[in-house]
Amino acid sequence: CPAGKLRPSMTVDQQLEILRRGTTEIISEPDLAEKLKSGKPLRAKLGVDPTVAHVTLGWAVVLRKLRDFQRLGHTAVLIIGDFTAQIGDPSGKSKTRPQLTREQVQENVKAVEKQLYKILDPDRTEIRYNGDWLGAMGFADVIRLAAKTTVAQIMERDDFTNRWNEHRPIALHEILYPLCQAYDSIAIEADIELGGTDQKFNNLMGRHLQPQFGQAGQCVMLCPLLVGTDGKEKMSQSLGNYVSIVDTPNDMYGKTMSIPDETIENWFELCTDVPTEEYRDLCAKARQGELNPRDVKRRLAKEIVTLYHSNDAAEEADRFFIETFSKREQPVEAVEAAIPADLVQDGTVAMANLIGALGLAKSNGNARDLMKAGAVSLDGEKLTDPFAKVLIEELKGRVLRVGKHQFRKLV
Repeated sequence: CPAGKLRPSMTVDQQLEILRRGTTEIISEPDLAEKLKSGKPLRAKLGVDPTVAHVTLGWAVVLRKLRDFQRLGHTAVLIIGDFTAQIGDPSGKSKTRPQLTREQVQENVKAVEKQLYKILDPDRTEIRYNGDWLGAMGFADVIRLAAKTTVAQIMERDDFTNRWNEHRPIALHEILYPLCQAYDSIAIEADIELGGTDQKFNNLMGRHLQPQFGQAGQCVMLCPLLVGTDGKEKMSQSLGNYVSIVDTPNDMYGKTMSIPDETIENWFELCTDVPTEEYRDLCAKARQGELNPRDVKRRLAKEIVTLYHSNDAAEEADRFFIETFSKREQPVEAVEAAIPADLVQDGTVAMANLIGALGLAKSNGNARDLMKAGAVSLDGEKLTDPFAKVLIEELKGRVLRVGKHQFRKLV
């Protein structure tokens, strides 16, 4: 579909059907239908604070919804929060988030920008940095903006209310965050803003403020938060339960195969383009015993690897998984990993530190827990001493296994 033109064969109802998939709430759908009826390309906004250096499948849920707008002929406006990342969005947090330095933010921006176009169409993506307008505001501008809402409105946020009731601190800069995000919508004249369910308050603040600046209030589209590989918590890099869209095909496939069976259908809906009727039929057959859940999960893993790598890579990852795990063979094509020189002391390496440094555990403490649980081995020999140190000469060329699906050939 050429830039600036909508798909002529798509009715409003057909567009809405596509846009509804993988969403929990649209505020409001009649408003969005009216905007779609105008026939003009809409400006669909998504704000991202570069507080981390990886785009996970959880983050990709809302990015893929933004891509749906692009495919329907609309413009994706991606707001890189180089300014607001230094504040820290308190959404869903029980305490004040640490503020990042500008240098930390810039490093994360560089890393994230390279990954975004694995999902988004660069020809239909407009990237803006909110430091361009928020950083230029003077104190008088901030006061005028703050005057357009009330403390009572701000305190409607559950996380603020809970912290207030429990006598836990709320910093003033956190209270300003929703106003900053709302002003982003004003600055780029957003027609609709996308976000996770934890962004509802911030998104609605933009819808509230835009009319006060002579603009039509944006619609709000909320996407569910993807449950991580542990099947319990929201996918998060800090929890180590995530899949990155730049993971190797084997790691991406293996991590997907590790998710609990009860999350398969949700991952199909939010992480793939498989038609709804098709994946629901597969999952129903698995529940009824007509299909092995593992085979349905293999289909899911292949779909995800194909999206971010290729069909050939997905087939190869599937072959690798079957040979490695189903046949209980030692992998011969494990990803190579160099042993960081700064971990070597007196010719030895503390294995927990090595596991943490290679990103195979979320922390050194977590690595020690995995070792005590018998989830770590070298060439098939378990390492159960959480404080084990191994001579570097004895490590090189050997395969380190952490958990069921993570292998590294040490070099």
